[in-house]
Amino acid sequence: MFKPSWLPLAPALGEVLLLSKASNAKRRQLVVGNWKMNGNLRENADLLVAITNGWQGEHGADVVICPPFPYLNQVREILHNSPIILGAQTVHDQDKGAFTGEVSASMLADLDCKFVIIGHNERRRMQHESDQQVAEKFAAAQKAGLTPILCVGESLQDREQGIYLETISRQLNAVFAHTGKDVFDKAVLAYEPVWAVGTGKTATPEQAEEVHKFMRAQLGALSEKVRILYGGSVKAHNAQQLFALADIDGALLGGASLDANEFLAICKAAE
Repeated sequence: MFKPSWLPLAPALGEVLLLSKASNAKRRQLVVGNWKMNGNLRENADLLVAITNGWQGEHGADVVICPPFPYLNQVREILHNSPIILGAQTVHDQDKGAFTGEVSASMLADLDCKFVIIGHNERRRMQHESDQQVAEKFAAAQKAGLTPILCVGESLQDREQGIYLETISRQLNAVFAHTGKDVFDKAVLAYEPVWAVGTGKTATPEQAEEVHKFMRAQLGALSEKVRILYGGSVKAHNAQQLFALADIDGALLGGASLDANEFLAICKAAE
């Protein structure tokens, strides 16, 4: 198992809970709703009305919604007078050109997107995005003024073989090598164990905290400034426990973001 000698063991959950408030004081919680390939004009409007009515930003957390590309402008208009922020699900690494079906970072910025998800495990697996492509997309997003939400995570096989930290290190180092670490003060990280995404399985608090602590150590001097989200079947019933952990600063949600009541409960748990 890849575990550097300098990496401390994850503390017991009780110890983490006692330390969490002081540790997280400098980092504002963030909840990101990734709609994936779901929605239509009517359903979107109903969902957004319910969410905006229930979230006025008074709970001390940032909330981002990332709809499919065709609905970016609709969501933008509905969120116009809301504290909820618009984001996108992916981006191309080039600013313009003959790339049929792709969308550039400058186009997203033109629609007032502030965040964009980079390297989601579904794109790594289904669209075969390499670590290098993810790094190039990360850089393109930042160049256009967007905040990238860089996703990393291991497969079930990696977890069972005990090489999950090595996999995460490889994914992070590809971006570090391309951009350097200094730019990560304008980025968000998200740990999404592939085996827990959409499966109903959730990493235990100890498993999640171990990886988040490892990722924070990789950031070096920026470790206390960068927000690191957890993504992997977060629900209202387990959100509070996960958010209480010292190194978890919110969540990247999939299915839970399509249910207004569930989504709002998770957002309020992040206060």
